[in-house]
Amino acid sequence: MKLNTFYQIYYSHRIKKSSFFLKLYILIVLPFAYILNKILLDSKVDLDDFSKRNSELYEENLNFLFQFFNSDKGDKYKNQYQKPIKFENKFITGHKYHKYYEKYFLEKKNENLQILEIGTFKGNATAAFYFYFKNASITSVDIFPDLMRYKSKRIRNFFLNNSSEKELNEKILSKNTQYDIIIEDAGHYHKDQIITLFGLFKSLKKKGLFIIEELDFPDTRIDMNPEKKKPTLRDILFSIQNKKDFSSEFITKDQKEYFLKNLNCIDVYRGEFNQIAFIQKK
Repeated sequence: MKLNTFYQIYYSHRIKKSSFFLKLYILIVLPFAYILNKILLDSKVDLDDFSKRNSELYEENLNFLFQFFNSDKGDKYKNQYQKPIKFENKFITGHKYHKYYEKYFLEKKNENLQILEIGTFKGNATAAFYFYFKNASITSVDIFPDLMRYKSKRIRNFFLNNSSEKELNEKILSKNTQYDIIIEDAGHYHKDQIITLFGLFKSLKKKGLFIIEELDFPDTRIDMNPEKKKPTLRDILFSIQNKKDFSSEFITKDQKEYFLKNLNCIDVYRGEFNQIAFIQKK
C-alpha cells in the first residue's frame, strides 16, 4: 500500500472538511499513521502456493469462499474497509449476493473462463473466484492496485479508472480480449456505471454475463449522484425490460444499438442492502 493510496482512502475526505489547524495536524501525523498501518497490513498471499496446501477450497461453494477470504459479497465478513490498526475481528452482515452469483456461476464452474473484475480493493473476492473457477484467468483492476493482497499466475492486476472512457478504451477495449464474465464493483457513481456497461459490452463473449453490484447507489446515495442526474443505469435497465426507449448523455448511438441488438436478458435482484444486476448477452 502506497502512501498516496493510504491518504486517498482514509484521509482525503477529512482534509476537505477540516479547518486549517486540523489539516495541519493530519498532515503531520499522516506519515506515522501510514507506517504503522502498513506494518499491520496483511502480507500478500501467493494463491498458487496457498492452493497446494488448501486444495479442499476448490470444492467449496461461493458463500464459504467469500467468508473464508473476507469478501462482503457473502453472508458475513469482517470489515475490510477499516484501517488495519482499527481492524475489528468480528463478523458483520454482508451483501448476501452469493446466492445470485451461485445461480449463474454453478454451470460455468469448471470452464476455462476469462473474467474481468472491476473494483477489487484488497482482492478478497478475487481470491474466492480463484478457487471457485479453478480453470479461469482473472483480470483484476482497481484505482488502487497496490492494495491487492493476492497474486497468482492466473491473476493480472493493474490500475484502471472506470470513470474514464479513455482508460476503458486504452486498457480494455483496445486489447481485444473477450470475457466470459465482467463484474463491475467499483465506485458505483452515476456516470461510471453507465459508461462501463455500455462501453465494455463489446468485450463480452456470446452468452457472457455482465454483473453490476450496488446498481441502486446512484438512486439512493447523494454522494454517488450529487446532481441527481437522470436516467440512472437502473432507470435505463428497467426501461429496456419494459420495452421503453431511453437516452443518456453517456451512451452513444452505436453503443445503444449494439447493446439492444446483442442483449439476451436483464435480471435485477436485491441483496441484504442493495441491488445487483445480471445482464446476459445473446
